[in-house]
Amino acid sequence: MGIRDDLKKQALGLSSLAMEKLMADEKRALALAQAIGRVQRGKQALDRGQEEVMKALHFAPKGDFKAVGKQLAGLKRRLRELDEKLEALSEESS
Repeated sequence: MGIRDDLKKQALGLSSLAMEKLMADEKRALALAQAIGRVQRGKQALDRGQEEVMKALHFAPKGDFKAVGKQLAGLKRRLRELDEKLEALSEESS
C-alpha cells in the first residue's frame, strides 16, 4: 500500500470521526439536515427559473443541449461529406 492509499484511508477516518462528532448533538444534526433541505429546495427553484428563462429566450432547455450537440455534430459531418463530394465533382469536370 502506498502513501496515496494511506492518506486516503486517514482522510476517510478523520472525516468519519468529524461527522460522528457533528451528528452527536441532535439539535446540530437537525439544523444541518434543515440547511441541506433548504439548499436542495433552492437548487430546484434555481433550476426551474433557469428553464423558464431559457424557454423565454427560445433556447434549448438544459436537458436538450446534449441532443442538440449531437445533431450539430451530425450536421457538421454531413457538411464535410458534401464538401468532399463537391470537390471531387469539380476535380472530375476540370
